[in-house]
Amino acid sequence: MPTFTEYHQGTPSYVELSAPDPGAGAEFYKDLFGWDIAEMPLPEEAGGGVYRQGQVDGETVCGISGQMPGLEGHPAFWGVYLTVEDVDAATAKVEAAGGKVEGGPFDVMDAGRMSAIQDPTGARVNLWQAGTSIGTQRANEPGTPIWNELISPDVPRALQFYADVVGIGSESSELMDGYTTVSNVNGDVVGGAMPPMMEGIPPHWNVYFNVEDADATGAKAVELGGKLVSANFDVPGVGRMGIYADPQGAMFNLMQAPSE
Repeated sequence: MPTFTEYHQGTPSYVELSAPDPGAGAEFYKDLFGWDIAEMPLPEEAGGGVYRQGQVDGETVCGISGQMPGLEGHPAFWGVYLTVEDVDAATAKVEAAGGKVEGGPFDVMDAGRMSAIQDPTGARVNLWQAGTSIGTQRANEPGTPIWNELISPDVPRALQFYADVVGIGSESSELMDGYTTVSNVNGDVVGGAMPPMMEGIPPHWNVYFNVEDADATGAKAVELGGKLVSANFDVPGVGRMGIYADPQGAMFNLMQAPSE
């Protein structure tokens, strides 16, 4: 039962679904992964409405929200948050490093402080300074996030940006040619980076959910109205994985641990 109480800078610490119909999105993932869904009314100054979180045994797995103004009609998508110790200081480095600040920094009530940024290759990510919430409390077990991965047409340029802004490190993977592992400021491996596997894929951060059986869970995703994007495949020493999209278009990956 991997439970987290803190994250070091540079660690992906929260994933959040942004969807035109967040209620329907919550139901899809609840049925797929067995989450409980917590609903929290938002104050009027925060836009009102309801914010949802997927939970396991009362511990936070992820967030589920409606779309921000200006994204009307945009397909649903999963977003990634990177922990920083000082979001204002990190955000101040973004433009000088070649990126773009799209929003913030601003307070999310007493939960924390965040900004929304874009790296020089076009991948969007959020920076998170914890207040009362560190982000994801439950991870690395079936039905919870287990891996985050930057997809970029210029991986070295993107990783230099994150090194300059957040202080992450990177190293070529020994298990997969052309793959780069990403580490936080403590040197712990916390994610990966690679070029797109096919043409037409925009720069973004992938979200992987751990499952006990990738084939069975993938079939269930399709039964629930989702779509198979890339058939499940095996990576020696890593596991079995596949790419899917939920009924509103948000893409996500499934990852089953190798039998050994």
